[in-house]
Amino acid sequence: MVEKVMPKILVVDDEPQNVELLDAYLALDYDVIEAYSGDEALLKIKDELPDIILLDVMMPRMNGYDVCKALKSDPKTQFIPVILVTALSGVDDRIQGSEAGADEFLTKPVNKLELITRVKSLLRVKQLHDSLLAERDRLDMQNRIRRVLVGIIPTIFQTLLPEQKRIVIHQMVAMVEKTILEKYGTTNKDINLDNVGDVCCDLMNQLGGSFSLGPKEDEYVCTIIGHTCPWGIEEARRNPVLCNLTRGIFTRFAARASEDAELETIKTIGNGDDCCFFKLKAG
Repeated sequence: MVEKVMPKILVVDDEPQNVELLDAYLALDYDVIEAYSGDEALLKIKDELPDIILLDVMMPRMNGYDVCKALKSDPKTQFIPVILVTALSGVDDRIQGSEAGADEFLTKPVNKLELITRVKSLLRVKQLHDSLLAERDRLDMQNRIRRVLVGIIPTIFQTLLPEQKRIVIHQMVAMVEKTILEKYGTTNKDINLDNVGDVCCDLMNQLGGSFSLGPKEDEYVCTIIGHTCPWGIEEARRNPVLCNLTRGIFTRFAARASEDAELETIKTIGNGDDCCFFKLKAG
């Protein structure tokens, strides 16, 4: 059973009873982190990267306005929503908070229903923003890898000996694997015979391919079918060596899943087939 990951909320106030109250309101649905000064808040934010910050304004040494300004001026934290929680209710106070970059305001004493409503609303906005950033990064990575592989490899291969070509393919496979896995955290994933097919498909699909698991055959762990080439169908047909990259990546993952795993190539788009088709078996 997959454990539900609760959004993180950092509650910052120099009065412990205020922190305890907000914790009591939020702890059931959120992972609440506590800080009791502006300096401590900045350290906790750096370590925890919370999803939302509830920030008291009137604190000694470093007040909430200063903390908010520091967060909004840092590219790593500028999009974390900040709710200023304050006993101040004047127009000038809200203007100062807005100038500091605050996203919302709550007036003390905090109303529980209003708090929950504001938090939920800002979480939806942040999740949408995070999704857009992830999609932008995915497309950027996809374009960079394609540009290198499709634009440079065919030219290089025209002047290389067969043994040198194998070395280049090996290096390119390692580059693709490292780039994507670091980006999406798959390096920490336990790759085994139960999930290796899904991992292979996900990897190719992140690059713009359309791969899925085919019917399972008795003697094979899985079959993998690709209807859209991540390197581009026309490019793969002009330079079939690009198909070796796909095979090389799958082979590396098969080796991670089992020392005895073997990958069999049945079809490739680069060789004029209507799809790519691979069979994986464990020895």
